[in-house]
Amino acid sequence: MHTRTLGQGLPGQGLEVSAVGLGCMGMSQSYGPNPGTRDDMIAVLRSAADRGVTFFDTAEVYGPYVNEELVGEALQPVRDQVVIATKFGWRIEDGRSVGLDSRPEQIRRVAEASLKRLRTDVIDLFYQHRVDPDVPIEEVAGTVGELIQEGKVRHFGLSEASAATIRRAHAVQPVTAVQSEYSLWTRDPETEVLPTLAELGIGFVPFSPLGKGFLTGTVDTSTAFADGDIRATIPRFTEENRAANAALVDHVADLARRKGVTPGQVALAWLLAQQPWIVPIPGTRRTSRIEENADATQVPLSADELSDLDTLAQRVGVHGARYNDTHMSYVNR
Repeated sequence: MHTRTLGQGLPGQGLEVSAVGLGCMGMSQSYGPNPGTRDDMIAVLRSAADRGVTFFDTAEVYGPYVNEELVGEALQPVRDQVVIATKFGWRIEDGRSVGLDSRPEQIRRVAEASLKRLRTDVIDLFYQHRVDPDVPIEEVAGTVGELIQEGKVRHFGLSEASAATIRRAHAVQPVTAVQSEYSLWTRDPETEVLPTLAELGIGFVPFSPLGKGFLTGTVDTSTAFADGDIRATIPRFTEENRAANAALVDHVADLARRKGVTPGQVALAWLLAQQPWIVPIPGTRRTSRIEENADATQVPLSADELSDLDTLAQRVGVHGARYNDTHMSYVNR
């Protein structure tokens, strides 16, 4: 597995991670009943580390709490060999998130609790999960900076933040990485966020790089989403929009067949080719997918193939918003 550095613009402060990480959320929520047991998920996490994946993404809100506990237990034997990212920023009551909360005292509470659940004495990368309009980003950055000075956190990150917010935060405490949805069919960061990150030397971590499974070619109009599957609430995944979006994934699948790889590998290879400081974090609950995603680093794309993929979404169109109205209100603030 190749490695990449997040935060290349921070002299002596970059964070070296595997070129493809692992998003752990789906092991605890959002994609319906888990096909495996908790022990199975621990085995998947450990197999990822064995395969050379060193970058694992979780959050207190996943579960809530149980995903951090899972990651902490699974990675404890190899803790010194991996990078763990987690997140703060939600107010959680009675087992569910009920709004945002990035007050300094809340950030500190979350950090202490996450450290215990992750079975570690330091959080490698601590993201604000969503920008809280009620708390100045300078206060958020300053609080995480204090945690860094105290040795409880190593790096500061933001998730789904606007370019202006990134600049304000970075001026107070250097931002190592920004996480947002980015893939062949979600190109929003290209307009303002990616140029800002390039200018400031901040790394970028695309989540849902496989379009929540759609870009793998395993989701179509016949797919029935189970209870608890977040895709049932997303406009882009209505039956009508899945039918309309099939043209995009069919194009990717045709290229994959010609190259002897999978559609998911093409989608990840395209992301990796965009910038050397981009590190996608596809999620999975299966060891076979760990292998497949890791091998995307070996998929070469020619200049012509990249050019074709670059304009694909614009040519064929992408139908449906990537979140429902409530969740869309939380992004790009």
